[in-house]
Amino acid sequence: MSQPFSLSRPPSSHMPGLFLSLMLAGAALALSGALGLALLSPLILALGLGMAGRALLGVVEAAEPGLCVARQQLLRAAIILLGFRLTLGEVTSLGVGVALAVAATLAATFLLTRVMGRWLGVPAPLAELIAAGSAVCGASAIVACNTVTRGRDEDVAYAMACVALFGSLGMLACPLLAGPLGLDPRAYGLWTGASLHEVAQVMGAGFALGDEAGAAATVAKLFRVALLAPLVLMLGAGRRSEGARPPLPWFVLGFLAAMVVNSLLPLPAALLEGLARFSTVLMAMALAALGLGTDLGQLRRRGLRPLVLAGLAALFVSGFSLLALQVLG
Repeated sequence: MSQPFSLSRPPSSHMPGLFLSLMLAGAALALSGALGLALLSPLILALGLGMAGRALLGVVEAAEPGLCVARQQLLRAAIILLGFRLTLGEVTSLGVGVALAVAATLAATFLLTRVMGRWLGVPAPLAELIAAGSAVCGASAIVACNTVTRGRDEDVAYAMACVALFGSLGMLACPLLAGPLGLDPRAYGLWTGASLHEVAQVMGAGFALGDEAGAAATVAKLFRVALLAPLVLMLGAGRRSEGARPPLPWFVLGFLAAMVVNSLLPLPAALLEGLARFSTVLMAMALAALGLGTDLGQLRRRGLRPLVLAGLAALFVSGFSLLALQVLG
């Protein structure tokens, strides 16, 4: 686990680490944009660049205070800004049946993945992070839930690698399965939005079959993102009931407040686009800093069991969401 952020350090001591994380985040965003990568989001690329930087060059001690700020404060700010991507109208437009199906899929995937993790002997923090990434929204859910789970940096990196792999495989497979499964564009879009991990993967798979499918996929995915807030709050409450004292995830309240503001006020489209881009930059900086704190040797020692767990979770979320949408949607 990275060292805690301390306000006792002078602000100038944070600059080397913040600059380093910004440069890696910029490289990840540029690479993703230049190649049009939907398989790997800029967040996953930022994590990978950070891990590669540590493995090849190491990290100077002077950068560590700023990297801690990026991993903690910038991460929370990015999650708050995610709320401006959502409105209450988008959430309610799904209809009660579809909303229940998506929520049931999230809950069942999260709970069953944790249970399967115990069966497979996967450490509880890592299993919980894989569960969050598989059930909700990939990288963003993993780093948000880790504010309560308190897993090691290596746990976060492993979980993100797993959901990136299986989410990308799902993005490629879903368009091929729409015909054999007899799904119309809306049903297909809702299924991809309810089952795939990253927003980029959902949009890639959804719009592959047209605008109607892509729009349905996007709305279903945004509803899953909205459910991140209550999940983190419930995890925190559960930890406190067990006698642990995790920090109150106040940033989740900020996420909800941002969603309410975006719903009630006529914010300019240019402002919302700017906030979305800024959120992505902050999140990429946080994940680059996380990668710089990740020991690849520790990842190798985790073995293949967490990878098996993530694969089983991906299969479950795909099958359960399809069934739930057919029954409730």
